[in-house]
Amino acid sequence: MNVIVVGGGVAGVASAIALRRLGVEVAVYEAYAEPAGRVGSFLSLASNGLRVLRALGVLEQVRRAGVEVPRQRMWAGSGKLLGDVPRGRLGGDDLHSVTLMRGALVETLRAEALAAGARIVTGERLADAVAMDTGVRAVFASGRTAEASLLIGADGIHSVTRTLLDPHAPAPAYAGLYSISGVSEGVHVEPGVFHMTFARHGAFLHLAAPDGGVWWSAQVASPGQPDLDRTDDAWLSHLAGLHRHERVPSAVLAATTALHRPTLTHTLDPVAVRHDDRIVLLGDADHPVGAGQGASMALEDALVLARLLGTETSVPAALTAYDAERSDRLARMARAAAGNRESRTAGPLGRWARDLMMPVGIRLFHERAMAWLYTYDCGELPATREGVLRD
Repeated sequence: MNVIVVGGGVAGVASAIALRRLGVEVAVYEAYAEPAGRVGSFLSLASNGLRVLRALGVLEQVRRAGVEVPRQRMWAGSGKLLGDVPRGRLGGDDLHSVTLMRGALVETLRAEALAAGARIVTGERLADAVAMDTGVRAVFASGRTAEASLLIGADGIHSVTRTLLDPHAPAPAYAGLYSISGVSEGVHVEPGVFHMTFARHGAFLHLAAPDGGVWWSAQVASPGQPDLDRTDDAWLSHLAGLHRHERVPSAVLAATTALHRPTLTHTLDPVAVRHDDRIVLLGDADHPVGAGQGASMALEDALVLARLLGTETSVPAALTAYDAERSDRLARMARAAAGNRESRTAGPLGRWARDLMMPVGIRLFHERAMAWLYTYDCGELPATREGVLRD
C-alpha cells in the first residue's frame, strides 16, 4: 500500500509519521518549503493531542521545541481575575500543555517523518485527483503526477481536495475575528502561565516565551475584514488604541520587538462529503475548530485514520469507519469553538454577564465540562500489520 498526503502541516505530517510506523509508503506534497507556511505565531497542544504525540513516539521532541504551560488564568479587561485552571488538561493529568511556534512544531514533525522514511516534496499544489480501479492519481499544478492506494487531503481550510471531493462543498467564511501576534521584551510574565484577557475588542493572549521574552496574540473582533497590508507601526498603533483601557495588554504591546503576519479567523459549514473510496479529508480541510484545539484535533485525526487503516480489511471500509468514529467528537468540538468565538465578540452587556458569571461557572463546573475533551484517548497503532495493511 502507498499513500499520497496533500499538505505538509500538522495533520499531513502527523499522518505520514503514523503510517510510516505501520510500514506504509508515504509521500507528502506541500506548497510551502518553510515549515510555518504563511501562518506564523504560536499554538498550544492540549493533553488529548499530547497523547497522540506520545503514541507516535515524538512527544519528547515536541516538548523540547516549546515550553510547558501548566496553568491558565483568565482576566476581565478591568484586571479582575475570572479563573485560574489547568491549561489544556484536567487537574490530575501530568501531561502539561505545550506551547510552541507553529513553524517549530511542523519542523519537528517533518524531521520525524523523514527519519521514519516518508518523502516530503515541497513546491507542489494539488490540481486534480482521478479515481483508478485500485487507487487514485494525483495531478499537481506543475504537471507532476503520482499514484497511490489512498490520497489524504490535509491541505487546510482552503482545501483543493475538499472541492475535488464535492464541487458543492462549503467555502470558508470570515468569522468576524482576526489575529495579530508578536514578541515583546523586557516585560515580566510569570513562566508556565497562559494569560487570556477578555478585552473590549476581543481577547488578548500572552505567556512567557522559552528565551525570556513574551509571546502575545491579539484576537480582534471586527465585523468587516481588515486591511492586512498595514505596516508594523500602523498595526501597533491600532492595537494600542484598542487596548488603551487594559493595563497589562497595553504594557505588553508597548514592549513589542517583532510582529507576525496577521491572519483572519474563518468558519466552515459542516462538510457533507468527507471521503469517498480513495480520498479522505483531515484536519482543517474538514473541520477548522480553533479554540486552542486545531493542532490537537489534527493529531487525533491522523492517529485514528492510521489505526483504522491498520485494522480494517479495505481502504473504503477504513475510511467509512474513520468518518463514523470522528463525526460526533468533531461536531461537538465545532459547537465549542463557536461558543469560544462568541465570547471574544461579545458586546457590553455580554461582557458584563460573562465577567459576573464566569468565576462561579469555572469554580463549579470547569473540570466536569472539559472532561470529554481532555480525557479522550485515540488508542494506539496496531502492533502488527492487519487488515488492509496485511502483507
